[in-house]
Amino acid sequence: MNPPPGPAARTGGRRPAGMLAVLLAGQFMVNLDTAVVNVAGPAIRDGLHPSEGALELVVSGYTLAYAVLLITGARLGDARGHRRMFLLGLAAFTLASLACGLAPATGALVAARLAQGAAGALMVPQVLAGIQIHFTGTARARAQGLLAVALAGGAVAGQVFGGVLVSADLGGLGWRPIFLVNVPAGIALLAAGARLLPPDTETGTETGTGTGAARRLDPGGVALLTAWALLATVPLLFGREAGWPPWAWLSLAASVPALWLFVRRQRRAASRGRTPLVDLGLLARPVVAWTLGSLAAATGTYFAMLFVLALHVQEGLGRSALFSGLVLVSWVAAFGVAGPVLPRLPARVSAWAPVAGYMLLAFAYFTIGLAHADGAALVALLGCGGFGLGLGFAPQLGRLTADVPARSAADLSGLINTNSQLAGVAGLAAFGTLYLGLPGGSRHAFTVVMTAFGCVALVACAAAFLGGRAAARTAARAAGGQGSSPASRAAVTASKRV
Repeated sequence: MNPPPGPAARTGGRRPAGMLAVLLAGQFMVNLDTAVVNVAGPAIRDGLHPSEGALELVVSGYTLAYAVLLITGARLGDARGHRRMFLLGLAAFTLASLACGLAPATGALVAARLAQGAAGALMVPQVLAGIQIHFTGTARARAQGLLAVALAGGAVAGQVFGGVLVSADLGGLGWRPIFLVNVPAGIALLAAGARLLPPDTETGTETGTGTGAARRLDPGGVALLTAWALLATVPLLFGREAGWPPWAWLSLAASVPALWLFVRRQRRAASRGRTPLVDLGLLARPVVAWTLGSLAAATGTYFAMLFVLALHVQEGLGRSALFSGLVLVSWVAAFGVAGPVLPRLPARVSAWAPVAGYMLLAFAYFTIGLAHADGAALVALLGCGGFGLGLGFAPQLGRLTADVPARSAADLSGLINTNSQLAGVAGLAAFGTLYLGLPGGSRHAFTVVMTAFGCVALVACAAAFLGGRAAARTAARAAGGQGSSPASRAAVTASKRV
């Protein structure tokens, strides 16, 4: 029997390091633009004089379009080719960034931000799918660790980078360079991607998705999924600012039957031998269900923490906007250390990494809130929190991709990214409302919210433990069906590493 193809063979002779660099750079750009406008909000208000609602759309419209279209973007990658959709999304993202930077009025800026989010939703699902398809074993674990760095690093870099560019006021352009800088970066990345990304024909062959059935997109499923995502996310994004009016609650209520109709359509498509937009069978896997739940809980606290911490540092501690961004560098640096460290740990240790990581995350949240940390203490505790989140996040990505076959890479990528975005929106809405609505001042509100973050991190810890138990049982059953040879035992050990 011939040995399985190595990373070079699986990328059509191209260097896998170059392919990974292109994919991660695209992910970094999208995450950076999720956060960069938060810092530029006052400058945009001074320049274009938008209404409060329009300014909210400039900030949140990007997230809205991105979250709504992620699963559709994943399926398009599966149907039309991951390379093609990544490059198409990157080109659209670059053009939309140019339109943002040149926007003459608020309406044009809002439209361009929506286009940016839609382009990001087309590009990002191809990143995790590409890693799952073209990397295996330790190489995949390292790639997923670097993906975790791109995810967190982009979000924090957006705040820091936005503050630096707006403060510099390059050429008297105010806020516009935060978008225009994407244009040369996007062009360079397009050139690199065209050279380094593997052809789609090989992707379709390797994943088993090259059939005509897989290439048909379900328009009805797209419409129902989009309707559900809009009904669920619009009130979460804008309900708090509007004081939770009746339409917000009606929209949330209507999202339930919309989701039921979508699930019904997907099950009917699967029963008739057609390719559903989302393979709901993945959610029936205990490993997938528990791990997605754990990631949602941890991710929800992270996105909400970015918002709450920025307000507390500036309003409660009297620090500058630049400091509120720079203080998070320790979080990202520690988060980045966790991914590369994990593959080097013994199997018995790394198997417990998500549980230990989320316990460390809970400790950081509790201590920051109760001790009212500032200065060096705050920086150190944020580093502990980032390391804990990294210990949980990277191996759980590995756990998911190990449990799901490569032919379902698009489904898994769409589920993970959508799960993360919806958790972030829900966490920001819930904890942001709690922080802004509590009486007693910023100090008291910050203590309460950080304590709540700690409790949710413990929930993530429990779900990670249950996901690990489910993964161990699955690996044991697989080994039991193959006998008790050393190779089988090694497979069980390898499965526990993620």
